[in-house]
Amino acid sequence: MELVDPVEKVVIFGSTGQLGSDLVNVLQNSSSFDVLPLTHEMADCSDAVAVRRAIFRYRPQFVINCAAYVRVDDCEENTADAFAINSIGALNIARACAEIDACCVYISTDYVFDGKKKTPYFESDPTYPINVYGTSKLAGELLVRQAANRWLIVRTASLFGKTGARGKNGNFVETVIAKAKSGEALKVVNDITISPTYTRDAAVAIESCLQNGTQGVIHVVNRGSCTWFELAYAAIQNCGLVADLNQATSSEFSTPARRPKYSVLGSERTAHLACEMPMWTRALQVYLAEKGYSQPQCLN
Repeated sequence: MELVDPVEKVVIFGSTGQLGSDLVNVLQNSSSFDVLPLTHEMADCSDAVAVRRAIFRYRPQFVINCAAYVRVDDCEENTADAFAINSIGALNIARACAEIDACCVYISTDYVFDGKKKTPYFESDPTYPINVYGTSKLAGELLVRQAANRWLIVRTASLFGKTGARGKNGNFVETVIAKAKSGEALKVVNDITISPTYTRDAAVAIESCLQNGTQGVIHVVNRGSCTWFELAYAAIQNCGLVADLNQATSSEFSTPARRPKYSVLGSERTAHLACEMPMWTRALQVYLAEKGYSQPQCLN
């Protein structure tokens, strides 16, 4: 008689967001997982009663928390909202997970680092956020570690995905392409270095973590790094557009929140991933073809 591997239940908070939607798609296409996507309307993570009710109704083995207040500059003004979602919301989910011994998966950010390092940040590097968003996400990390019996913190960065970030009305790549198509002049900073990450690739890597029973902290980003200007240039070139694209320094823009000058993520735990993360250049090409911005034959 052939043995069938048991299917594990996964609840996803923030399931309609940029990463959440790709996680739903990837996990639903896996024979190993049964997925319940939750929207903000179905269960507000800042409401402890609603969170507990939703998790207890389904009693999953994994709960992935993609719900987040992601508007970095707005976090400086709306501090209470940022902490209510990114920190207290994380605590509510972690506590409910602990009651049923589910693994709590918390999606965090490169912004937990200050950017003073000049080489990639690894999981063991000390954290020191320099804005409210990063501070609220680090607080969420600490509360998950304190409250959950089993936990996985996934730090990712500079996301672009097919759905777009709901709180940002799209993503950086979409904004650049739209402005280039309209003939608008673009000034993009070339002194902030990042790890651009395609949400589909991040979702596949997170699925691998669930399959392997990975716990602790892990960094999940596409390989390689670039500045925001270099990302904009690559997007425009891949789409075959002609644009008035100019380099700028971050000091030329006055924003409420400070950004780390260097927030590239590396990982000491790549052995926990059954898949290798593609280079960001390749990931960008795949994304642009998926969105219909460029032709698939551009991929090489």
